[in-house]
Amino acid sequence: MGRTLVMLGFVLILVGIALNLAPRIPWLGRLPGDIVIKKEGFVLYFPLATCLLASLVLSLLMRIFRR
Repeated sequence: MGRTLVMLGFVLILVGIALNLAPRIPWLGRLPGDIVIKKEGFVLYFPLATCLLASLVLSLLMRIFRR
């Protein structure tokens, strides 16, 4: 239980740092695979490529920390 709480705390710290740094990364959310549909009075934004990149990075981090 203790190890789980420590890991959860570590993850929350990383998420907080990422949220603070995200506006400073200009390409985040504007990758070529991100889908944006703009119509009159309606905007659909689906960051597909950004989600895939984030998933890849998180998967690599989880693999590194498991060892």
